[in-house]
Amino acid sequence: MDTPLAPSDLHARFTALREALAAAVVGQGALIERLLIALLADGHLLVEGAPGLAKTTAIKELATRIEADFSRVQFTPDLLPADLTGTDIWRADAARFEFQPGPLFHNLLLADEVNRAPPKVQSALLEAMGERQITVGRSTYPLPRLFLVMATQNPIEQEGTYALPEAQLDRFLMHVRVGYPDAGAESEILRLARERARSEMTKASPPLRTLGQQDLFAARAQVLDLHLAPALERYLVEIVLASRDASRYDPALAAKIAWGASPRGSIALERCARARAWLAGRDYVTPEDVQAIAPDVLRHRLLPSYAATAEGWDGDRLARELLARVPLP
Repeated sequence: MDTPLAPSDLHARFTALREALAAAVVGQGALIERLLIALLADGHLLVEGAPGLAKTTAIKELATRIEADFSRVQFTPDLLPADLTGTDIWRADAARFEFQPGPLFHNLLLADEVNRAPPKVQSALLEAMGERQITVGRSTYPLPRLFLVMATQNPIEQEGTYALPEAQLDRFLMHVRVGYPDAGAESEILRLARERARSEMTKASPPLRTLGQQDLFAARAQVLDLHLAPALERYLVEIVLASRDASRYDPALAAKIAWGASPRGSIALERCARARAWLAGRDYVTPEDVQAIAPDVLRHRLLPSYAATAEGWDGDRLARELLARVPLP
C-alpha cells in the first residue's frame, strides 16, 4: 500500500496539475479551476459556451494526468438510454445474458451537447449522477467511486434541442459559462496548436499521470476538514435562503424570482467554497471564496419569474443581484 502523502505534498501535486492543465488549455483558467473544484467536491459540471472553446480538450487533458479512464459521448436525437448505461447481451455459447457496461462506467464522462438528446436519455444520465448507480432489467450496478460528468451545451443552434428541465439541473454542482480568450491567449493557442501538430507527427508520448485516485480521495478529506467560521456559514446559508425569499432585502427582486435554490444549493456552495480555499493553499474559507463561486453554483438553480424573463433577466443576473444585497459577515 502506498504511503499517504503529507498535506503539503498533496497540495503541491494539485498545484502542478493545475499548472499543467493551464499550459495545455490556454485562456480557460476559470474552467480549469472549476474542473478541479468539481473533482474535490465530488460533483458534476454543466459547461456552456460556443464551439471551439476547449471544453472537450480540458477534460481530456485532465483524464491524461490523473488515474482515471475517460469516455466521450456525442449526444444526438437518436441516442438511447442503453447507449449510456449498457445492456444485457445474449451469449449463445454460455446460454445466458451478460451485462455489457456502457460509457457511464468510466471515471470521467464528457456528455457533449447534452441538450441534443431526448429527455429519456437525459434522465438516464441525471439519475446516474444523482444515485451513483444504474439499473438494467432487474439488476442494479454501482458506478465507480471516482465519477465525474462534464456535460456541455452551446448557446447557439437551439433548433431541435431538448432543454434540460430546471428541476433536474439541480443535479449539477455548477453551471459554468466559458467565453472567448483574449488576444494574447489566442496567439498562445496558435503556438500550442503548431506544437501539437508536430508532436502528432513524431508520435510523442502522452503526459505522465501524476495524481492517483487515493491521492484525490485524501484531498477530498482535507477539503472537508477546512475551517469554516460560524458567521461565514450563516452568510452562505443566508444567500440560499434569500434566493427563496428576497423580500426582506428587496421586494422588487423577490418578485423576479419564481423559484430559489434547494438545500442542494447550500451543500454545493459550501463544498465548492471549501475546495476553492484548499486549492488556494489556505486551511480556512473566506467570504471571497463564497462570492467567487456562488454565481456558478446558483445560476442554474434560480428560476426567474415570467415578468423577469420578459425583461431579460436570467439566473446569472439573479445570482449577482442576490450577492449584492446579502450583507457580508
